Amino acid sequence: MRFQVNRDVFSEAVSFVVKLLPQRNPQPILAGVLIEAGDDGLTLSAFDYEASARTTIDATVETPGTILVHGRLLSDIASRLPNAPIEIAVEEDGGIAVTCGSARFTLAAMPVEEYPSIPEVTGSSGVVPADDFGTAIAQVGFAASRDDVTPVLTGVQLEVSGQNLSLVATDRYRVSLRDVPWDGEASEQTALVPARTLTEVGKTFGHAGTIQVAFSGSGDREIIAFTAGNKTVTSLLIKGNFPPVRRLFPEQTDHYAVVNTADLIEAVRRVALVLDRAAPLRFTFTSDSVTMDASGSEQARASESVDAHLSGGADVTLGLNPQYLTEALSAVKSEFVRVTFTSSDNANKLSPVLITSQTSVDQAGSDSFKYLLQPNLLLR
Repeated sequence: MRFQVNRDVFSEAVSFVVKLLPQRNPQPILAGVLIEAGDDGLTLSAFDYEASARTTIDATVETPGTILVHGRLLSDIASRLPNAPIEIAVEEDGGIAVTCGSARFTLAAMPVEEYPSIPEVTGSSGVVPADDFGTAIAQVGFAASRDDVTPVLTGVQLEVSGQNLSLVATDRYRVSLRDVPWDGEASEQTALVPARTLTEVGKTFGHAGTIQVAFSGSGDREIIAFTAGNKTVTSLLIKGNFPPVRRLFPEQTDHYAVVNTADLIEAVRRVALVLDRAAPLRFTFTSDSVTMDASGSEQARASESVDAHLSGGADVTLGLNPQYLTEALSAVKSEFVRVTFTSSDNANKLSPVLITSQTSVDQAGSDSFKYLLQPNLLLR
């Protein structure tokens, strides 16, 4: 095999396909990138049985063929080569020569015949706006659990209903929900996608115009595919029942406070500096302000107040995880934020707060993003 390819195009393609590979793979063969050279140019693929990435780029192919080479090493090399065309060829001894200008590398070839087949997607599909979908992933993905003990909570639930696609994630302490427009064949569909894979999809495809989403497979090998331009990412779905968290969102939202988003984020970050790790921050909402109080170790204390507008009820004092709150505030994407105090039938249980966007002090924003956060018990 022998081909010539643009250095920047090749480097970007290799970087894309290796992003989804684990840093440490128990099977060395899965650390490889499959490069197929043919009449249509180059196809680069990576697959670890959980997720795959594939892209096709233009190249001048002298001799068609297929090679498998260590992905991260090739990515590191390609990103540092001089600004000149790259030539890659298989040598007589089986080594892979990478030449660019006066730079030359020889890499070991991995056994192509041992590499697993990349999943093919043939099921129903639909299209979502890439910018909305990328933003939605960023607004929801961080709320998924990072604890593998409960695998279903490490994913983001995608739910197609009519012309709407919902993304939902929870780690038991919070729930994040965002809706985006859906145009496609599937009118009712659910898929539980690993949050890590979906986050990479959002970063890679967020400015692609539109993204095609396809559902395929069955049984233990159900997969979802995301395609934009010449790039495709597939992911094996997480098996299990996602908790019915939608029912936790309240219908009545009469008791709430409106606060400037940026002011609240900065104040929370300052006051939380004295808190012990995982300790809640005390919030007191009154008619014209919200006051944050923190007591930490070494007798350190901090407090700060921010203007707020309370409607529909009495003053409220509660404890909230400052990191969980600032992550939600950063995801709101509006100048003001509405913090709604929900009610519960259980008098012994703290009711969660609902965080949504607010265009101005008096005008609610879009309801496409909702974030529910469970308060913490205050010990003082």
